[in-house]
Amino acid sequence: MTRVRTRRWVWLGVGAAVPALLLVALPAVYFVTVHGCGEAEHRLARTMAGEAVLAVAPARGAERVDTYEGCDDDDLFVWAGRTYRYGGPAEAALRRCREAAEADGWRQRTVAAGDPVSGCLGKELGGTTAYLTVGEMDGGLLDVSITADRQGSEWC
Repeated sequence: MTRVRTRRWVWLGVGAAVPALLLVALPAVYFVTVHGCGEAEHRLARTMAGEAVLAVAPARGAERVDTYEGCDDDDLFVWAGRTYRYGGPAEAALRRCREAAEADGWRQRTVAAGDPVSGCLGKELGGTTAYLTVGEMDGGLLDVSITADRQGSEWC
């Protein structure tokens, strides 16, 4: 009789452990093997980081203070950019960057009504639309950044 009870408890334990294991193990396997940025996202980030517009200093004497690129593991959007320290008028620096971008094929983004989106340009890169923004930051800094994803999201 004790043997039967022991077997019954073992089978009940196994019956409870299997679903619990599946609830924990399957998401863990997915997270480790599928979740996050892959080679396609890293390749897109490298393509974006190599864009000529990122190397255009806003003016003579501007100092590059940061270069960055990366990918968000949760949403799979990719970014690349550079930050410059610039002491002159921001309007002239912004204009120079935008002119360089337009000369390199970047085009002003528009909303559904056809009105331009202020400060945002778009271009096909690596099989998706990338978005370039040029903006003034605190402390006399100018940020030139590109953002994209494979989902076709609008970034500006």
